[in-house]
Amino acid sequence: MKVFKIIIVTLISCLFGLTLNVAAAQFDAPFVASQKKHADKWEKEDNVINDKLAALEKRFGKKPNIIYILADDVGFGELGWQGGGKHRGTPSPELDKMAYEGMRFMWSYSEPSCTPSRIAINTGRLPVRTGLTSVLWPGAEEGLSGEEVTIAEVLSEAGYHTAMWGKWHLGEAKEQLPENQGYDYAYYGVWNGMIDQWAASAAFYENNMPQLIAGNSPDFPGRDAYLEATGIDTRQEGYVGKKGKGRKPIEGIAGVTSPERQEAFENESIKQITAYVKDKAKSEKPFFVYWATFNQQISGSKEFQDAPYVDRYNSMASFNVMHNDHVRQLLDTLRDEGIAENTLVVWWSDNGPMEEFYPTGGSGWLKGGKGSVTEGGVRVPAMAWWPGTIEPNQDPLDFVHLTDLYTTAARLGGALDNIPSDRVVDGVDQTALLLLGEGHSRRDYMFHYDGAHIGAYRWNDIKALAEGPGHGGLPGLSVTNVKRDPTEKHGVLYPYLWTTVPFQNLLKGHLRLIEKFPHRVSETMPEGAEVSAHD
Repeated sequence: MKVFKIIIVTLISCLFGLTLNVAAAQFDAPFVASQKKHADKWEKEDNVINDKLAALEKRFGKKPNIIYILADDVGFGELGWQGGGKHRGTPSPELDKMAYEGMRFMWSYSEPSCTPSRIAINTGRLPVRTGLTSVLWPGAEEGLSGEEVTIAEVLSEAGYHTAMWGKWHLGEAKEQLPENQGYDYAYYGVWNGMIDQWAASAAFYENNMPQLIAGNSPDFPGRDAYLEATGIDTRQEGYVGKKGKGRKPIEGIAGVTSPERQEAFENESIKQITAYVKDKAKSEKPFFVYWATFNQQISGSKEFQDAPYVDRYNSMASFNVMHNDHVRQLLDTLRDEGIAENTLVVWWSDNGPMEEFYPTGGSGWLKGGKGSVTEGGVRVPAMAWWPGTIEPNQDPLDFVHLTDLYTTAARLGGALDNIPSDRVVDGVDQTALLLLGEGHSRRDYMFHYDGAHIGAYRWNDIKALAEGPGHGGLPGLSVTNVKRDPTEKHGVLYPYLWTTVPFQNLLKGHLRLIEKFPHRVSETMPEGAEVSAHD
């Protein structure tokens, strides 16, 4: 429909000699203010960027390929380049190499948990705008609305091949599935990785199995009994979907819930991904791949549990080593096919570490973890790799958000006009940062939502955490400079009262735009029924 509209506009322009513009995307109020403030500077930068991208397109004959890898529960400090790696039993040499060959984001942010971050990367919007703020569990009616416009849809309209592998976790209904959200091909699991452990928990207590992680849900009655009691079928996790053709169950270990499923699924995924890259490298059209790896989702890897430096009692450690090897296979394939210099690869974690299943679990250096809006919940490891285009060994201080990947992909794919203008898009185009380097981020603010409510917000290096309604006319905030105090140990109010009005102005613009573009309201979730807001 959107393609048809653009064609009509173009025809009218040609026939009547009119200069018409397709409606520009609607960004959040603080960013619109930045656009006006930096208009001249950004225009000069954009001219340089356009020349670089035009030269690249002339060389390869098509727009750049884009691969987004979304990892799971990998905390800030987990990887070797952040002081983790083999020093805490989770070796990550290939991921570290990728980071040093490209740009290491020192200030990269996601949403506090799984489903919200998948909304952010796919729609470029804060989850609250979509009406979906809760983590989804089997049997939920909620999911990503068919009215949302995903990055796969945006790039498909621009002529891209689109495919995804991994953890979808955005709903089970037909309209919510990846094959109906813009992806030509999808090899995916519907839920999060914990579901694979539920059945094992029942077996653990019935058979006294000597496996630490298997007993994490001691009262789960088993898949058949659960189906009989609730009508919710948790047996089949994996599917293969194709646009316009529906989906089919993945047969065998990779498709049926069990602790062994994820390793089989990931091994099959990397085989398919590398084959896909080899095939599409020959195409006249570029490709977009969204790889939402199950690393690190509780399950371990039998193949790598005894690999050098691995903490074998932490299942996630062995799984991370397996993923590390899979990323190596992907980057080697891009090089071997001669398309590495025309492919942007971004690796990003969806939220902070999940530590509830110790000794299996991730780790991080910051305050809090998954489910919190403190730095440990939302600040995550991320890096971008693009040989010949992104200068190697960069560690910019600029901060970026997961939603930015949406708008950046649209810019690189020549698809900005495909972004809908009837809603607010929160993602900021960060092409300037990628191509021009440190100091060129176009973001100086962030809103961190805790479910449906703002839990924290940031302006430059100053972050305010909401800690109640306030008292005596003073705001109920804990404020700190997170560059100076990344662990948020020294949050105070009085020394930062000078930030009150600047923060209020950010919030005013943000909230007024919500009045103009109201949040989508769930048709299936009555207010107050959200048992799990952000677990």
